[in-house]
Amino acid sequence: MARKPLMSGNWKMNLNHYEAIQLVQKLSYALSKDDVEAVDISIHPPFTDLRSVQTVLESENIPISLGAQNCHAEEKGAFTGEISPLMLEKLYVTYVICGHSERRQMFGETNAEVNAKVKAIFKANMIPIMACGETLEQREAGQMEAHIVEQVTEGLAGVKADQVASMVIAYEPIWAIGTGVTATAEDAQEVCALVRATIGELYDSSTAESVRIQYGGSVKPSSAPELMSQPDIDGALIGGASLSAEDFAGCIQYRLAQ
Repeated sequence: MARKPLMSGNWKMNLNHYEAIQLVQKLSYALSKDDVEAVDISIHPPFTDLRSVQTVLESENIPISLGAQNCHAEEKGAFTGEISPLMLEKLYVTYVICGHSERRQMFGETNAEVNAKVKAIFKANMIPIMACGETLEQREAGQMEAHIVEQVTEGLAGVKADQVASMVIAYEPIWAIGTGVTATAEDAQEVCALVRATIGELYDSSTAESVRIQYGGSVKPSSAPELMSQPDIDGALIGGASLSAEDFAGCIQYRLAQ
């Protein structure tokens, strides 16, 4: 079945709200009608930029979905510094990243915590982009497959098949994030196929064929066409390149180079 690609820009801890507005406007000028019809696009600014970006997208009718980089699993409570899924939903956020490797490595997020966030995001009527990925040490030790299967299995525990079919899973090899090193298209395809096969075993073939699987890890306009030509890669979770309207547009326009 045809899965519409999703190209997502994860801005991480970059850009104040003035810079965010400028980037969104530049990006909208760089994209054609054909671009936004060929792929779904989401941008994931820092929390402090969300309202400004949401206002620009809505007022200027820019066909880009608003995304968030993280959220708490609880709807409200004494969680100083955290952001509720319901707060994001009120800002018309469509996609929320959860389980990004930086959250797992720097802030100690577990598979169980990621699973709780997946469920909370769905409960708030948004779509999770659940990330998974292995370190270089795990890959070299032959532990990659077991690690990815564990992350996917535990991250989706108790999540219904129809929800999984509608969500996004992002494979991001930790050794290729922010390093300038991109996994080969064959490396990326191998693991994305593993993710899809795992979902097929956990649920069924229909669910596995419906879920969109992104690749993330130093994606650039030059590497996007080959990555996106792989049968199990349905988009990209783009970090550094998404901070440049020209580079992000170049990734989105990957099909022009195929």
